[in-house]
Amino acid sequence: MIKYIQSIRGMHDYLPNEVESIKNIENIIKNIVINYGYSEIRLPIVEKTALFKRAIGNYTELIEKEMYTFEDRNGEQLTLRPEGTAGCIRSGIENGLFHNQEQRLWYLGPMFRHERPQKARYRQFYQLGLEVFGQKGPDTDAELILLINRIWKTLGISDEILLEINTIGSPQSRLQYCKVLIDFLNENKTYLDKQCYSYINTNPLRILDKITPHTKNIFEKKQIPLLRHYLDDSSKKHFSNLCNLLKISDITYRINPYLVRGLDYYTGTVFEWISKNITKTICAGGRYDNLVEKLGGKNTPAVGLAIGLDRLFLLLKEIKNKNFIIPSRIDAYLIYDGNHIQNIAKAIKISEEIRCYFPLIRIRMNHGGGSLKTQFHRANKCGARFALMLNELQQSDTIILKNLDTGQQEILSQSAILSRLESLVNVNNIS
Repeated sequence: MIKYIQSIRGMHDYLPNEVESIKNIENIIKNIVINYGYSEIRLPIVEKTALFKRAIGNYTELIEKEMYTFEDRNGEQLTLRPEGTAGCIRSGIENGLFHNQEQRLWYLGPMFRHERPQKARYRQFYQLGLEVFGQKGPDTDAELILLINRIWKTLGISDEILLEINTIGSPQSRLQYCKVLIDFLNENKTYLDKQCYSYINTNPLRILDKITPHTKNIFEKKQIPLLRHYLDDSSKKHFSNLCNLLKISDITYRINPYLVRGLDYYTGTVFEWISKNITKTICAGGRYDNLVEKLGGKNTPAVGLAIGLDRLFLLLKEIKNKNFIIPSRIDAYLIYDGNHIQNIAKAIKISEEIRCYFPLIRIRMNHGGGSLKTQFHRANKCGARFALMLNELQQSDTIILKNLDTGQQEILSQSAILSRLESLVNVNNIS
């Protein structure tokens, strides 16, 4: 027996019924994002490896261990995108989108990271990203958070998600803080695991995001220095104003002094929405005011975030159970006697006329012949709402229209079927 080929570990299939539900989620999010004045940008899946190394920083797990990098035929190092911000900025610089302009951009698509697959953590995963360029005030940060809060409300999961915020200040204030933090960590290195200890001299801030709750409790008793005590005045003011705007807008949040985010390009505001149900980060982001300049553009303030669609889908599925899965339904199924070529030609003509009249209707012709009973079984199996049956036994120009949910049926002339379907479109919201 020939062994079948399985999918790559961590590369997850989404089946038709799941896709219907995911598309529904995506459409809700897209409509809200567009309502806030964002424009879609479509970016390549593959970028030059140097782009991510320069943007993200060499001393991160993502660069050191998780990128899918390969050499093309010309000897150039290329990488499957592990995140969307770097590519979005590369495109903005290359196409002149940032100079003296404000841009609000969104994108959606797969990202790739070679990490250990877990529940809701895949090696190919899907993100919807939002990026705002050209605005540096806390009002931009606040509106981005309000936008996401509106998404959670619309999806009915506001009570299932917790917002955590922090500020990591300017690069100068972080440099000052890191010197103090390194001294503290070296004095207490026995409490660090091997991975955290390896970050002391390369990326000490990352340790705050990696230490276990037990170690965190020990460090708090030993009075671990906190970044907020080393912030510059500008960062303090920005964060204070952001907190005030969120309070005025009735946004519930928690300040997490250990929240730093995993990528080196963040500066100032950082935030995460964590699911109480699956204990995973569903959405995260922050400011990266220096990244455009770091990648070769002019100094441009920026803030953005990404929603993990796989995790959001899992959360909604677990909260709403089976009721969340939207069945993939066909609007109309065309039944006819397929034993004669004339009948097949007639069925094709009618189905194409309907598609011309209703471009969005989902209509399926029966293929492969079969008895009347067999064809109705196929119509029900594919979830069709209506069956259209060519009436060969009576007048040749009539069609039987049957509602497969109620069992009601009527006989219509071919000329009347389009207007009847039009009324059913309005009543039953076909397509």
